[in-house]
Amino acid sequence: MSIHAPEYVRKIAPYQAGKPIGELAREYGLDEASIVKLASNENPLGMPESARRAMMAAMDELGRYPDSNGFDLKAEIARRYAVPQDWITLGNGSNDILEIAAHALLQPGESAVYAQYSFVVYALATQAVGARAIVVPARDFGHDLDAMRAAIEPDTRVVFIANPNNPTGTFAPAQAIEAFLASVPPDVVVVLDEAYNEYLDPGLRFDSTQWVRRFPNLILSRTLSKAYGLAGLRVGFALAQPELTGLMNRIRQPFNVNSLAQAAAIAALGDADFLERSYEINRQGKARLQTAFDALGLQYVPSYGNFVLVRVGDAAAVYERLLRAGVIVRPVAGYGLPEWLRVSIGLPEENERFLAALPAALGR
Repeated sequence: MSIHAPEYVRKIAPYQAGKPIGELAREYGLDEASIVKLASNENPLGMPESARRAMMAAMDELGRYPDSNGFDLKAEIARRYAVPQDWITLGNGSNDILEIAAHALLQPGESAVYAQYSFVVYALATQAVGARAIVVPARDFGHDLDAMRAAIEPDTRVVFIANPNNPTGTFAPAQAIEAFLASVPPDVVVVLDEAYNEYLDPGLRFDSTQWVRRFPNLILSRTLSKAYGLAGLRVGFALAQPELTGLMNRIRQPFNVNSLAQAAAIAALGDADFLERSYEINRQGKARLQTAFDALGLQYVPSYGNFVLVRVGDAAAVYERLLRAGVIVRPVAGYGLPEWLRVSIGLPEENERFLAALPAALGR
């Protein structure tokens, strides 16, 4: 039997997630409790207790469908970001938001612009709809916004920007992003992916919702998988003016954010203490890793996220040795960075476990 499918679908390389702890334990006969996972940019604190309580309280309603429109969650997002509810699109994580945007705005014969070394889902979402990718070479591992503006062609419909960027951890300051938004043709939609925004130092933070008010062609994407600790529940959202939100909600699957996730997200968004603890443990852990890399003479990209990209030489071999030591990090050869590993920031003891295993993994 021959299955007919578009050639652009057949060419997609499926997304490769970080290795699960259980899989490593099975492969190498390790005790799961002894394994440290620093591969998926998860919050090492886990989920906030406030979200856990809210989720448990919602258990009794699991026999019913969730609120497809997410009224209460949208109300909390609207309160938190001071935007109207009809500016909000809910997603099954921010990956879902990125894919919804691609399906709503792109088709074969059109193009999307994104940077070299930027989040792989931009490429996957573009391929999935048969659109053409315009990949702009990175500058110092980050977005070259001037070159990205120059790369926009008449058939370009979407530009993806990650700020801070994954997997490199680079950051473009507010003035640069604002100037880019002002320069883009009004019929080209900019998707500004701020999955790691909450990890920025206070002096670098800015209110990007003000840009949504100014630029009708902007989609702002956020997630609760990182600093808010809800990676397993999959909650993301987009902020955009109603024309774009209306298009995205035509594509969005009904019930894409389940009842437990909605309840937990409402609680997490209101838990300022947990968010501050997440920021602080990340700040300290990132400084510890970067200082250790300096001491080892390893090149790394100064990070604005909750991970550090570090150059280790034969990254595949170093990754394998770390796995055998019970430490999972993330190889990034698929991004064109075969000598580099991405290391998520963990709890202090997890960071120390990685650093203790690293010299031997490097062959030193």
